[in-house]
Order: sequence, then structure tokens, then C-alpha cells
Amino acid sequence: MAVGLELNYSFLDRVIHRIAFAAAPVQLTAADAESALFHADFDDVRSGRPIFITSLPRAGTTLILEALHQFPSLAAHLYRDMPFVMAPVLWSRVMGAFRKRAELRERAHGDGMQVGYDSPEAFEEVLWRAFWPEKYEAGGIALWQAADGKPEAQAFFAQHLKKIIALRRPDRRQDGRYISKNNANIARLDLIRRMFPDATVVVPFRNPVEHAISMLRQHRNFTRMHAEQPFVRRYMADIGHYEFGALHRPIAFPGLEGLIGGRDPLGADYWLAYWIAAFDYVLARGEGVILVPYEAACHDAKHVLADICARAEIAEDGALPAAASRFNDSPSPRGGEFAIDAALRDRAAALHAALIEAARSARSPMDSP
Repeated sequence: MAVGLELNYSFLDRVIHRIAFAAAPVQLTAADAESALFHADFDDVRSGRPIFITSLPRAGTTLILEALHQFPSLAAHLYRDMPFVMAPVLWSRVMGAFRKRAELRERAHGDGMQVGYDSPEAFEEVLWRAFWPEKYEAGGIALWQAADGKPEAQAFFAQHLKKIIALRRPDRRQDGRYISKNNANIARLDLIRRMFPDATVVVPFRNPVEHAISMLRQHRNFTRMHAEQPFVRRYMADIGHYEFGALHRPIAFPGLEGLIGGRDPLGADYWLAYWIAAFDYVLARGEGVILVPYEAACHDAKHVLADICARAEIAEDGALPAAASRFNDSPSPRGGEFAIDAALRDRAAALHAALIEAARSARSPMDSP
């Protein structure tokens, strides 16, 4: 989410947002109307080989999305798809005469990343929540299993991917590919492989202590923001961003309860325990994902992106230099001032080493290419 976009919503913007997210049937009805009225816009689009970028938040998923979005064949949701995320073609027609300027502003995370209405963003969670509301429990978010597929969801997603390609890459209707960054997709890796057998899943990972501290800082940031800005809290809840703040709902990775125990989310150990549970789960998925060390991406973005393109069969089309320029050559600052449980640190370090080795054996980009 981006300061200057939803925080600067006009009164009318907020009214429309509330209407769009009043209940799931509103979005689904809009999508049905879109399919009836504008099906000719996307019926002939091919939507194979989608790309899903996912991880725990603060792993570099947004950065990788923005980089890969530079490649002309890849199509993503944009901020201007809000609030009718499930009916992007219809909404673009409605708002065509009122198109908002694409000026950039720093997003709410305070991490220096600039976004605007034409920036790619993670709105796909609205679809998952509409079809699997039972997964979103008060105390956390349940995992999706391979057997959790639903025919109606499969059909909706297939058509939705066509809509995004037609809208974003109208000149690539036969070879365009949907790309998304959705951190919550880390909870449904098995189902994604079942629903989209030809999909590519990209999972960046970071030094665990630095990653945990980055998540802690954002949790504190959004806890404060949710208390001070009620609309920010509503906005994030509506689009299914439950990572931080008052809305935080941990994904129920195997062994999470035993790892977290009574740890406080306002402390670093909670987030390091969460990191361990999450990446134990990812590592157990075997060869189903492309693991990308975040530090390698910062130090040698061109090498990392070229490797992803080769493995995901993404046509570079001369866009690699522009994509690589999105990265800074130095990762986020270290957080040495936080006390960390020694046993957790050791376990996380061993798991991080295993992820590095798995990435190396799969010929993913490494810290020293």
C-alpha cells in the first residue's frame, strides 16, 4: 500500500471503496457483469505459464515484482485496479475518462520504495479470500492443501488471468503471462502447483535475523498506523493484507505454535520463530519453487534476474538492464541492537544454510555468482 494513494483518497473514493468491499458478492457481481459485457476483449487471450512471487513479507517480493514487470510479456495488477480488483476491465472502462496521474510517492512501509497508480501491486488476495473464506480464521490463516481446489475458483482464475493480460499487454495476447506478488501465496504452494501445473513460483529469502527484525519494525509501524489511521486499517483488511499491525494473522505453518509459544509479536524472537516455521515449510516443497537469495539480488541483480528469466522461460526483450536498475546494491540495514534467542538464531542459521544449498543445487543465483 502507498502513502499518497489510499491515504489521499477523496470522500468519493472512500465511498466507492466501501461499496466495492461491502461484501464478496459485490466484487463477484461486477466480475460477472464484466464477463458478459466485455468478454470479446479477452476471450482469445492465452493465459498459460503464470508467475507467482511469494515469501514472507520484507523478503524482497515487491522489488522482484517491479523488476520483472519491466519485461514486456508480463502482466500484473496495478494500483489503479482498486477497488474493483475482481473486475479490472470493467473498472478501467468506467474510470477511463477520469484516469489519475501516475506520480510516484513513498509507500506506507517507509522503506524508500516509490509507487504510483501504474505500479504493480498485490491485490490477488481478494480473489483467494472470496473463494476460500473458511481459511481466514480469527487467530490465523490456514494452509491450502493440493486437494483444496474448487472448480468455480479454477474457472474464475483462468478467466481473470486473461483479463489482466488483455488489459496490461494487449499486444501480447498469445504469449503474455500473468505475474503476481502475493505474500500469502506462501500458504498455498501445493494448491498453486495443482491449479497451475505450468506455473513458476519464485520465493526470495533473506538472512533470517535481518528479515525477522525488518518484519518486527513493520509490525510496530503498522500497529501505530492502524491506531492512528482507521481507513488504512480498513483498506488493508479489505485487500487481505494481514501481515502486520492490528490485523496480523500468522499463517499456520506446521510446528508454528510450538515455535512461537507465548512469544510477543512486538519482540524479534516471535518473527524469527515465524521465519523458521515458514521456511521449513518452503524447503519441504522440494523443487517446486525457485529460491532466490535476497542478498544476491541486491549485489548482482543482473545475474539474478537473468537466472530467473532462464529458469522461468521469460523473454528478456532487451529489458534486463532496466529491470536490474530497480535494485539497490546494498540490502537493508542490519539490526544488531535487538536481542535474539541464541537457540532460535542457531536453528535459523542452519535452515538458511540449507536454503542456500538448495538454491545452489538448483542453480539459482547465489551471493557470489
